[in-house]
Amino acid sequence: MLSTPRTRRAAVLAASGAAVAALVAGCGSSGSGTSSAPSTSAATGAPAAATLKTADDPKLGPIVTDSAGFTLYRFDQDESSPSESYCNGACATVWPPEHANGNVTVKGIDSKLVGTVTRSDGSKQLTLNGWPVYRYSPDTKPGDTKGQGVGGTWFAVTPTGGKAMAGGSGTPGSPTPATPTPAPTAPGY
Repeated sequence: MLSTPRTRRAAVLAASGAAVAALVAGCGSSGSGTSSAPSTSAATGAPAAATLKTADDPKLGPIVTDSAGFTLYRFDQDESSPSESYCNGACATVWPPEHANGNVTVKGIDSKLVGTVTRSDGSKQLTLNGWPVYRYSPDTKPGDTKGQGVGGTWFAVTPTGGKAMAGGSGTPGSPTPATPTPAPTAPGY
């Protein structure tokens, strides 16, 4: 069978869609499960204290990062009042919770907005204005924002706990699609 650009593109889009569907399906579960282990200090083996700081993303505006500069996210299916995390099990593997281990240092964030929530596994997770915060495992280097808009429910968190949006407005709009849509093709191609 001869492969054409159109059939190759359709196969790639179908595979991408299936991967995104599997990822999103694992993130809507409210069932119990384990989350990733809290980070530890390499020098002492004791739980490392968390640091939340602001960063200015060129597309999203002010966002919050962890001490290593990795973007932190919030999940629309969680609750902020009272705080509740619904990302457990496989979801917490893809979206590791930012654990609360000891004192939290903040830079550019009102410390009164920082709190914790007890997860289904008994661990403590940091919250920002009530919203549990997470990393996104496909973010491989500081400053990555690959989790922005995933499934229409995951957003980089702002210093006030809001959703970061393109243009830095911090209000809901059209999130970045989880998979790009193909450009229309001219008839006959």
